[in-house]
This record gives sequence, structure tokens and C-alpha cells, in this order.
Amino acid sequence: MARLLRRLQRCFRRKPVRFFTFFLLYLMAGSLVFLHAVFTSDNSTQPNIAWNVARGSAGGVGKGTHGTTGQAGVSWTKDSTVHERGSDHTKSWNPDLKARTIKESADGRAKYIGCYADDIQKRTLKGASFFDYRKMTVFRCQDNCAERGYLYAGLEFGAECYCGHKIQASNASKSDCNMECSGERGTVCGGTNRLSIYRLELAQESVRRYGSATFKGCFRRPKDVTLALPVSAVIMNMSVDKCVDLCTEKELSLAVLGGQRCFCGYPTSHFTLHELEEEELCKHHCEGDDFESCGTEEYFVVYQTQVQDKRCMDRRFLPERSKQLLALASFPGAGNTWARHLIELATGYYTGSYYFDGSLYNKGFRGEKDHWRSGRTICSKTHESGRREIEAFDAAILVIRNPYKALIAEFNRKYGGHIGFASRAHWKGREWPEFVKSYAPWWASHTLDWLRYGKKVHVVHFEELKKDLFVQLKSMVVSLGMQVSEDRLLCVEGQKDGNFKRSGLRKLEYDPYTPKMRATINDFIKTVDHALRQRKLSGVPEEYRPR
Repeated sequence: MARLLRRLQRCFRRKPVRFFTFFLLYLMAGSLVFLHAVFTSDNSTQPNIAWNVARGSAGGVGKGTHGTTGQAGVSWTKDSTVHERGSDHTKSWNPDLKARTIKESADGRAKYIGCYADDIQKRTLKGASFFDYRKMTVFRCQDNCAERGYLYAGLEFGAECYCGHKIQASNASKSDCNMECSGERGTVCGGTNRLSIYRLELAQESVRRYGSATFKGCFRRPKDVTLALPVSAVIMNMSVDKCVDLCTEKELSLAVLGGQRCFCGYPTSHFTLHELEEEELCKHHCEGDDFESCGTEEYFVVYQTQVQDKRCMDRRFLPERSKQLLALASFPGAGNTWARHLIELATGYYTGSYYFDGSLYNKGFRGEKDHWRSGRTICSKTHESGRREIEAFDAAILVIRNPYKALIAEFNRKYGGHIGFASRAHWKGREWPEFVKSYAPWWASHTLDWLRYGKKVHVVHFEELKKDLFVQLKSMVVSLGMQVSEDRLLCVEGQKDGNFKRSGLRKLEYDPYTPKMRATINDFIKTVDHALRQRKLSGVPEEYRPR
């Protein structure tokens, strides 16, 4: 036995044998760790795979590309013979779940209205949809639909979210909506071919959609309808789809329904879409669809098609180099890129930048590569707040935004890019408190410095620009010394979002600001408000003034 042990010892002293032995032990250790992770992981992981496989056999494929949403290796089928089988999907169901979750939302964002049947051939909610088989929550679905302006949000199969303006199905039994949300234990997200539907309380600035078209509202018939809307046709069995399709085919951006007649055109001074009427005045059912309103001969229902209004899309450099340097100044996260987009469309000239950002250049901001002193751009973006940097400009537009929103936007940009989001680890780690500590004072000092050292400063509040874009943007164009084109401004209203708007899919589901942070930021808001009023300017908007 001792001789055998000595032989083994000499064998292990050889390098190849020793390396192979350690490598084998490493693989064994890795396998054990993997097996441990599988058996001890969150119980919600295993049902996700089962849900995807079961959902495939239940025929739960949504529109378009949704058929590819499942886990890798899982094929989606449309076998209608097992369309109603749902008993295998709720084995981990908590019996206390229904009593806790089928209730009205307490925060005023949405109201639960019931459980409804759904059909893959004819969806109950016909708007946008998205799936998340690991992290779906009621809030995410509501937020996603509200961001896009839909009136209803519906959750199905524990992981699917559908949006729409009309509920085109009958009520189902409350007990049919019995599946737990994949990303939130203790909450209901519909069932097999069943939707838990919420009615959303939309923000004022939200837009509503019908399929690919954007709902603009109810408007009184223009005085000269032929001049305002040059294309028209009588459509039998009128529906929103038919009118939108007609105007899209004619390559016009407005689809206008007036009873049996469909009108197409652009927003002009003859039909500005600024004088909105009560929707009740347009409530007249379409002949081709009882769930839709087609307006009347006197009050028109207006939709914006996917056709791009090209009247404001041409942009170029200034024909002659400007002798004045104009700044578009803002604190980071205050909407500078969006303001540049609006200015370029409204004036037809490129904006420049004190910096260089390749991603902005690639998205069409061609003035990004020019030196800020080149004089070829209408104005130049800057976040600078030092006296020397400010005094280098001859005039400025100063964009101010609610610091609570601006700080979150800049934090997302810093850790997630222009349209990305910071990770949960960043929000929960040390990065966020340190960021607020250093950036919140800068929000105040930036505005105070521009008010103190800037020449001919035109102040624009981000919130007011969103609420009344036509009037606010018109004043910005005038402050830049440019002639106003109302047709271009009306065109901008239809193309206002640009390429750098974040979706609502990953909005924070909690308040990241501590009471201490809020107390500090509120003091800064008061300081800025006082400075603005001292200069005979309107103070900060009411929505973020401390109370």
C-alpha cells in the first residue's frame, strides 16, 4: 500500500498529469455550482419555460413578430384544438392571490375594470403589445400603454401586455383571470386567452393611437373644407382603417373622418388642429365598425397617419457664416437634444455643438462635426456654466427643466446612453446618491450663471415647451433672428418626438429621491425661482415648485 502511494505521488509530480487533474477538478466544481443554481433558483424561472411551451400549444401568438418571443429552442404553434387548456399553467397559484389583486389601483394611474376574453384571430385590444416572460408586472404594462397614449392596458397569460382604445370582446368570469405575473408575485396578469384590463388615466401630453395612426382629437369642420383638406372620398361601410389606408396611399399625413366621407391633407392655417372640441361631439358610430367613432358632417375625427410631413424635413447649413454666436444652453438632461431637433425642423438650418457626439451626428445632426465657432449653424448646444464660456456667446436660449426629471434623465444617459436606461445596480448602488450630491447644485448654478453672465438670454421652460409647442417654438425662432414659417411649425408639431425619446418600458417603479435629497433640491428650486422673478421673468412652472 505504501509503495502504491509513493508511485501515485511521483505521478502527480509530473506537470502534464498535475495540469489534467486540476482541470478535471475545475470542471467538476463548475458542474456542482451549476446544479446547485438550478435547484435553488427562484421558482418563477422554471414556470417561465413551461409557460412558453404551453403558450405555444395554446395558440397565444400575438401580431407580427410576437411568434419569436419564446425561449430559445421553443417552437410556437397555433393548434386550436388545445386553445382553452389552461389547467397546467397555474400549478404554483397562490389561493390568496385573487383576493389581494383584483382591485382598483390606489394611485390614480389606472382602474381595474375586469376580466375579458381574448382571441388570437381578433384581438380584444388592437394596439401595441409586448411580451416579457420573466419580468412582466402590472405597472410595466400600464406604463407602456400610457406612454403611447392608449386608453386601456390588458395583461394576459402572466407575461403579455396589450394596449388599445376599444375593448372589442365580452366580459369573462373573474376566476378565468388567474395567472400570476411573471415579474411580480401576488399580482394577477390575466389567464389563458383572458385579459385583466385596466382603464388608464392619461397624462395631458400623452398621444393616443389606433393601429399605426395617432389620434389627434375632435375638431369642428373648417370653413373652406376643400382648401383645408384637398382630397376626399365617400367610403361605404366607413371605418378608421379604411380612411387611414386611403390617406396613407395618397401620401398625406392627416386622415379626417366626417360621417361617411374621408378627407386627407396636412395641418395648415386653414386647419391647424389647435382648437380641440369635446370628443362627445364626434361620437357617431362608423357604419363599418360599431366600436369606432367616425365623426359627423359638422365635427371631424382626426388621425395622423405614418406618412411623413416633408414640409419641414429639409435642413442645411447657413448660406453665409453668421457673425453672431448663439447658444442653446441647458443643464444636462434638460432636453437640449430635443430642442435642437425642434429648432432644426422649424428653421431648416442645422444646429451645432460645443462638444462632439458621434451618435448624434449619425442620427442626422450634421452640424455636430462643425466647430462651435464656425458660424455655419443656427445655434450651438452647450452645458457650460463658467463665466468665460458664457460670455463667448452673443445671445442664448436657456432651456430649464424640472430638476427631479432632469437629474433622472441625465443619470440614465450617463449609464445607458441617449435612449437607454441606467441599470438597477446603478440606482441602488452608490452612483445615484453621489450623482445627486454633485449634480443637483449644478442645476441651480447653471441657470444662475447664465442669468448673470449671459447676453440676451431667452428663457424657455421644458414643461411649457411640451404643453404649447407652437407658441413656445415660435418665440424661440424669433429669438434666433429667423423668419417664422407657420406651415413649418405646424409640420413640426407632427414630427416633434425625434430619434432620442426614451420609451416608458423601464421607468422606475419607485421614488429614487430620499427626503434629504428632496429638501436640498427644493431649496435650489426656490433659489432659481427667486432669480427668475428678480429679472421680471416667469418663475419656475407650478408642477415642480416646492409646497
